[in-house]
Amino acid sequence: MAPVTDELPSNAESGGVQPDQVWADNDRRCAGRTLRVDSVDSVHAYCTVLTNPTETQRLLDRGTIGVRDTRGNKVRILLSRMRPTSTGYRLVTEDSPTGR
Repeated sequence: MAPVTDELPSNAESGGVQPDQVWADNDRRCAGRTLRVDSVDSVHAYCTVLTNPTETQRLLDRGTIGVRDTRGNKVRILLSRMRPTSTGYRLVTEDSPTGR
């Protein structure tokens, strides 16, 4: 068993995923959703949802009952999904738009 440390994973271990980066969901069912990376460990990126998927936001704007606003939700994503495939994620910007 590997020793537990407080060190951040190296860039190679995280696949280049770093805190404060903004990533967009490539899945067509979630088109428009963006995430800010808050932290990274050796397996996961811990993120905050910045924008709703386009369709969800359209329904929210119309006042549709039963549709949930996901902005601000905390999510955990496997680092292996942080790559530009059809169901993965693509890097949008290196820094958070909020200047965090």
